[in-house]
Amino acid sequence: MTDQPTMQAAVLDAPGASFRVTEIMRPQAGPGQVLVRISASGVNPLDLKIAAGQAAHARQMLPAVLGIDLSGVVEAVGPGVSAFRRGDEVYGMTGGVGGIQGSLASYAAVDADLLAPKPGNLAMREAAALPLIFITAWEGLIDRAHVAAGQKVLVHGGAGGVGHVAIQIARAFGAVVYATGSANSLPLIERLGATPIDYARETVEDYVARHTQGSGFDIVFDTVGGATLDASFNAVRRFGHVVSALGWGTHALAPLSFRAASYSGVFTLLPLLTGEGRAHHGEILREATRLAEGGKVAPQLDPRRFTLATIADAHAAIRDRTAAGKVVVDLAS
Repeated sequence: MTDQPTMQAAVLDAPGASFRVTEIMRPQAGPGQVLVRISASGVNPLDLKIAAGQAAHARQMLPAVLGIDLSGVVEAVGPGVSAFRRGDEVYGMTGGVGGIQGSLASYAAVDADLLAPKPGNLAMREAAALPLIFITAWEGLIDRAHVAAGQKVLVHGGAGGVGHVAIQIARAFGAVVYATGSANSLPLIERLGATPIDYARETVEDYVARHTQGSGFDIVFDTVGGATLDASFNAVRRFGHVVSALGWGTHALAPLSFRAASYSGVFTLLPLLTGEGRAHHGEILREATRLAEGGKVAPQLDPRRFTLATIADAHAAIRDRTAAGKVVVDLAS
């Protein structure tokens, strides 16, 4: 009888603790699962909240291996899996919440429904940066708001992770896109093809008047939350649609109601936490692959290289707001 092989992983034992790089048992692909040899792990602000014990909605008990997004190569397929085979390059939003092992490890056994073929024109690092932010943006713009050509779309936080992908998706569907940001983020927003709005220099009333002649935007996508969501209710046109990925807090709905506009929330973790809708995540990422290979979507990456040994530095880059794009941890040697 042979021992089950091990793998390297970064384990977080308690909120606020340092990551501990150690050897743990390598998982095996069960029914409906794929064993992925992980090449890269995308880091999201949610990872920092989980690590700090500030994300009860993620339902991740510690100790655990964190990391929500991954890219890698299929090592083995479990019973019932026909969509993938050994050697396929894949990516997905596959764990790190709800008691599911995350991607800060050499391997992960993941639900095959959550995976899609990696875009052929993206490096593993680029692919690992996409899943959570692309799925969030797609669910908001396509599944909820049904963005269409010619519509005016306002993205709050257009230089952020979700925001910069939302700009690209909206433009790929023919929308005219505007995006708010801080002064130093406006050049990136403009490079992505959106009209930049400095939220510190213009009031909602000012930019609604300047860009929509006072009628408001067809779709407003809030990626910031708080007061920005309240601003969204004042920026949307009559019968328009506000979507938010951060609906925390208390908000007055009267401005929305007086416009007969709609509100939708996006909770991207739900399929991972409940098992419902996982196949749709795989479908969305197939759309991401199509758009990426068509030159319509590309993630902005921070150029620095991080490893399991320097995860604390990767988290610090996000926490201290020094990251110039999505932060990725390299797993492949």
